[in-house]
Amino acid sequence: MQCQAHSGEETEAFGGRLARSRPAGNALAVLYLSGELGAGKTTLARGFLHACGIEGLIRSPSYALFEIHETAHLSILHADLFRLREPGELEALGLRDWARAGFVWLVEWPERGSGHIPPADLAISLAAGASAHQINLTGATPLGVSWLSALQRGG
Repeated sequence: MQCQAHSGEETEAFGGRLARSRPAGNALAVLYLSGELGAGKTTLARGFLHACGIEGLIRSPSYALFEIHETAHLSILHADLFRLREPGELEALGLRDWARAGFVWLVEWPERGSGHIPPADLAISLAAGASAHQINLTGATPLGVSWLSALQRGG
């Protein structure tokens, strides 16, 4: 699936649509957010988190590497691996403890955690353009394909 966002507000709104399209169930879901600096990864994550009921200011967890946001029915791990020097650094953080049912992972810069984070269910690639940002989504597992289908049906 491909779409365009002509502003940060549209990128954030798309993140909200993505959250509202999440398939029913409690399975671990992993979303990779890839793209260069300024492509809109954190903006999309902010929209996702707000749509899940997370209030207040949401920033990229680039210094802490990850934050966990709790809702009544879901836990969301938002990771920004930009500052990671090598994937093995993730072992000391204990991320694997949160790779379980009831969690959604939003992972910015997933390539920097290669081999130390769960594989993507949904891969989202963002690219800044002159007049719009391109957002490309690929379902990488049955859960990801189902999620993408629900997103397409929902508008």
